[in-house]
Amino acid sequence: MESNSIEVETYLLAPDGPFPNNPRLPLLLYRAAIASDGSAAEQFEQAFSTNGWAGSWRNGVFAFHHFHSNAHEALGIAAGSARIQFGGPDGPIVEVTTGDLAILPAGTTHKRVEASGDLLVVGAYPQGQTDYDLLRGDPAEAAAARERIAGVPLPVADPLFGPEGPLRQHWR
Repeated sequence: MESNSIEVETYLLAPDGPFPNNPRLPLLLYRAAIASDGSAAEQFEQAFSTNGWAGSWRNGVFAFHHFHSNAHEALGIAAGSARIQFGGPDGPIVEVTTGDLAILPAGTTHKRVEASGDLLVVGAYPQGQTDYDLLRGDPAEAAAARERIAGVPLPVADPLFGPEGPLRQHWR
């Protein structure tokens, strides 16, 4: 699939109480980014690796609000479907399904609301950001988290489409 034919949804998420989100970079959601032919996990892993996104893992999405203040994150839906709330308790709940890719800028709060029994997510982080933190919105950590979020460098490439992908058009 060519990057110019991909449908990109953007969500610029405002802070939600102790959840800072990212004030300048939107959450990106690519619909049907990978063919759902049974090899989506391998396709996501290969694309992430090729495009400099590392620390790849396979699992799901935690069922509690959390965010990473020192890393951006790519979440490829390799199997199944889920409803994920982005942005904190007042944020939108978004349905994702096999082949979709969510790219979360540092600070983006996310939580699994519900999922099919076969949900499989492949995650990865830009090179140099694989030592990510896991924060749950403790108000005592908010100021330091906002500072770290502001200092996270932009990735050099889109996790799926490389240096010329949609990420670089939406994140500046």
